[in-house]
Amino acid sequence: MPRPTLRAGLAALALAVAEVLAPQLGHAQALPVQAAPVQAPLVKTPLAAPVVPSPSQPSAALSEVRARAAAEQILKALKDGDAEARFAQFAPKLQRMSSPAMVRSHLKNQPRIQSWTLVSVVPGVDSSAVEARLVTSAGPRQLLMIIDSQGRLEGYHFDAADVAAETVARQFVQALIEGRYVYASSFLGPNLQEEIPPAAMQRKWQALQQRTGTVVKVEKVARSEDTTDMKLVLVLTKFTRLSDNIFVILDRRNAIIGIDFPTDLAVPSVR
Repeated sequence: MPRPTLRAGLAALALAVAEVLAPQLGHAQALPVQAAPVQAPLVKTPLAAPVVPSPSQPSAALSEVRARAAAEQILKALKDGDAEARFAQFAPKLQRMSSPAMVRSHLKNQPRIQSWTLVSVVPGVDSSAVEARLVTSAGPRQLLMIIDSQGRLEGYHFDAADVAAETVARQFVQALIEGRYVYASSFLGPNLQEEIPPAAMQRKWQALQQRTGTVVKVEKVARSEDTTDMKLVLVLTKFTRLSDNIFVILDRRNAIIGIDFPTDLAVPSVR
C-alpha cells in the first residue's frame, strides 16, 4: 500500500485536533479584532497664488509706457504753441490756478521748442517722473515733468544750473506778483512743489499782502550767503505799506528749496 504524502498527513492531523478542541472552543469568547489604524489622507497645502496687479494699479512697465506717451503729447503741445491742448494736459490742481489765456500769454514769452529727447522715465504708483532734453530757440534745456496716472501734468521744473541764482529768485517773485502761480511753482524743486502746490502758494502770497499792502515791484535782488549745498538770495520787494525782503533758498542747481516770507514786518515810522 502506498505511503500517504506529507501534505495529506498534515491535513488529517489538523482534522483530528479540530475534533478534540471543538467542544472547548464552543464556549470561548471571540477576541475583538482591532482594526489597523487608518491614516488620514495627506492634504497638500495649496501654494500661495501669485500676486496679480490690480487693474486700478498698472504695472511699472505699463506706467512707463503711459508716462512716455503722455510726455510726448505734452512736449508736442509746447512745440506747437497750442495753449488749449497745454491747458487740457494740466492736472486739476494746475487747471484751478490757470486758464487757456494765461497759458497762451506764457507761451508767447518762452523759447520755442525745436526738438526733444526723453532721457529717463521713473514710473510710480500715483505719478511718474520724466526727464527730457530739449533743443530750444534759446539753446539746450533740461526739463523734469511729473505726470500722474491719467497722463496729466502735475508739475514741471526746468533745470537752471546755468542761470544766475539771483535771476531765478527774481523771476520767481515776479511770477508771484503777476499771479502766475503755476509758473512760479515751476521754479521750485520737486519736493517743495509737493509741499507747496500752486493753490497753497497763492494763499501764502495773498496772506502776506494783507499785512504789507498790495505788492508794487521788486526793488533789488542780492545774494546773501553761499555754501556747497545751497544759496540764499534776498529779494527786496516793495509793497504799498512797506518794503521787505523775501528769502529764497536754492540748491546747487538753482532749484528753489525754501521760501521765507517776512513775518516781523519793518513798517516805516510816520513823522
